[in-house]
Parts: sequence; C-alpha cells; structure tokens
Amino acid sequence: MKSTFISREKNEVKFTMEFTAEEFEEAIVKVYQKEKDKFQIDGFRKGKAPRSLIEKRYGEGIFFEDAVNNLISLNYPLALDELDLEVIDYPRTELSQTKKGEGFTATVTVECYPEFEVTGYKGVEIEKVPAEVTDEDVDKEISNMADRNSRMVEVDRPVQDGDTVLIDYAGFVGDDQFEGGTAERYPLQIGSGTFIPGFEEQLIGASKDDDVEVKVTFPEEYHSEELAGKEAIFKCKVHEIKEKEVPAIDDDFVKDVSEFDTLDELKASKREELQKAAEARAEDQMKNSAIEKVFEANDIEVPNVMVEEEINSSLQQFDQQLRAQGMDLNSYVQFMGEDMDKFRESIREDAFKKTKTRMLVAKIVDQEEFEVSDDELKEYIEDMAKQYGMEADKLIETIGPQNVATLGGDLKMRKAVDFIYENAVIKEAE
Repeated sequence: MKSTFISREKNEVKFTMEFTAEEFEEAIVKVYQKEKDKFQIDGFRKGKAPRSLIEKRYGEGIFFEDAVNNLISLNYPLALDELDLEVIDYPRTELSQTKKGEGFTATVTVECYPEFEVTGYKGVEIEKVPAEVTDEDVDKEISNMADRNSRMVEVDRPVQDGDTVLIDYAGFVGDDQFEGGTAERYPLQIGSGTFIPGFEEQLIGASKDDDVEVKVTFPEEYHSEELAGKEAIFKCKVHEIKEKEVPAIDDDFVKDVSEFDTLDELKASKREELQKAAEARAEDQMKNSAIEKVFEANDIEVPNVMVEEEINSSLQQFDQQLRAQGMDLNSYVQFMGEDMDKFRESIREDAFKKTKTRMLVAKIVDQEEFEVSDDELKEYIEDMAKQYGMEADKLIETIGPQNVATLGGDLKMRKAVDFIYENAVIKEAE
C-alpha cells in the first residue's frame, strides 16, 4: 500500500491509499478462504467449490467488497502514521473502479486535529490568592469535631428550633387525604428545611403526645401538579422530642477523639492541616487563573465534533450520577421541563471551554516536549491508588493495563499546567 498526501483545507485532509493488483488479489483469496463454506455448487461438497466456479455463478466481483473493506481497515491506521495525521472524525472514502487483476485507489477525506501554536503562556500575570487561617477557622473545625461526636437525648419540654421530633403525619387537601403525604414515626429536624416552607416552624412549642394541625400552601412550582399552589393541612402527632447534646470542648474531649492530650495540641495540629488545605486551594485558584489567561490570549479553531464528544461525555457522566440516585438523564430532563436538544445546548458553552482548554494544554505539552518517566508514572499511580484506598496493582487492574498510557498523558497535562503557573508573574491583589 502506498499513501499519498493530497491537500489540507483548514482541518479537512485528503489523501490516497493505492493498492497493487497483487495486494488486491491476496485480499480476495483471504475472503474466499473465509467465505467459501457459505456456497453450495452442484457437484461439490459444501465449502469445496473452486473460487472460479463461485465467481462464474455469482459474478467475478462476489468477493470484491469484503476484500476492499479489509484492505482499507487494515491499512488506514498505517496511512495515518505514515502521513503523521491525528484524525478527530470518521473518514469518507471514494474508490476507483475495481477490476480483477488490477489495483485500485481509495481517496480518503477526514477531519484532523487543528494545527496551531500556543502563545503567551509564559509570564502571564495573575493575582495572589491569600491562604490565611484564622483562630475562628480553627475553632470552627474543632466545633465541628464536637458536633460530629454529639448524641441525641430525649427531653421533657416543648419543641425548639434545632430539635429532632418523631412524628406521625397525614396530609389533607380539603377533606381528601392525598397520596404520598402520610408517614408514621418520621424523624424530622426542626429548621432543616426538609419539608415545604412553614411546616417545621408550626411544630415549635408542641409537647410530647400533642396533636398539631399544620397549615401550609404548596409552592406554585411544586413537582406534583395536583398539589401545586394548593392549601393543605397536615395532622401531626408528636411522639418524641430530642435535642443534640454536644460534648464540652476540653482536654478530656481531645483525649477521647484524637491522639493528642491537650486542646492546644489539637488546635496546633488542626491549624497546620487547615493551612496546608488553604494553600492547596489558593494554588489551584491561581493555576486556574493562569490557564484562563492563556485561554483568552489564544484564539484557536475548536472543531465542533470535539465539542459534541465533550457534551456526550458530560451527559454520560451525569446520567451515571443520576442513576446512582435512582433517576436517569431522560427523566431529569423531563422533570426540568426541557427536551434533550435544549439541554445539550445549555451545556455547550462549558463543553467548548473545556475542549479548548484541553487543546491548549495538550499543545503546550508538545511545544515544551514534556515527558513522563517510568518512576514518575509509578509514583502517580501509587498516589492515585492511595486516594481510592487500594493497592497500585489493583488500581491498574481496575482501569485496565491498556489504559495506563492514558494516565501518563494526564501527568503530562499536569506538568504543563504546573509549567504555566511556575512561569506566571504573581502580583499582590489590590
């Protein structure tokens, strides 16, 4: 096979793949050997008929189509490598006339990855993002620890905001009890906003064993059309009232929940943790700002087919998230009162930005000739495995050994982002 470049107009490339008569004949023989068992010719057992008789009965071109398709599918990747082409769409192929004993030419037209150079990615100016940790931040973190170690205790007093009550309730519109508005011994935290506006507040002041009528009006945009905008009464029975008992924050508490002996030691440790997290967040924000500057400075052509692929990928991920919650993408779109075409358009701008950013960073990888060593890739995989709580070998098995090279590509992209950030000019924010 001989491949010959013809032309490139914008991103559309045209080239030819020329096959000799010998290559065509060899491909025909292979198809005959594979397909001969399907033919029954009088005087021959099935699968034993000579090729010449099959061609005489069914036409000399009986094996041409499969032979041509096999040659093109096998040699197309070789032609792309030989011509150094990175395609982003399916090819369109035109064939010359095919005749027995002659070669043929396939003319291929395909959209390729755009050719461009990235400029202005060294020395971009960004504002410094502060990474300050205050005493209040540390106290809040420790208060959260105390809150996580709290317990619910039953109290003998009227309901207060923040309490958790155990209630029965039944909802009525007029004299009719409506479906889905009934429950027994339901735990409800007052002030959580779990129920429709106005419901929880009306339970404040009620005591254990009280019967309470809660009057509410369903929102106009309520998901159930039968109830939207209507007034309703919930007949409630209060069975239990509990409040959160938070432990005192002192040295004894610290000994119970940590490896430290004193509150001061815990505070010092939390401050260090919060400082590292704050610095990491600040660095991420500054990296994003630097990439945004590169994005704005480079006006490149972003192929629509790549944007469509990004949209499809985003929708697929979103569908998986929804299914984990008992819903799917189609149901969600209908619930939002949209159709799929409009929903796709609503995420197009974000998909365009992601695609262009990825193209720019990938091109910087090429321009700076970033490489990833075996040791770097091994360390990257081990760090990723730790995040998922598994061994590196198990992670490789999970993602598939054939996809390890993709992780290397991700690491190169990280190097490019770090390069942009390390070469940025960081100024104090005004």
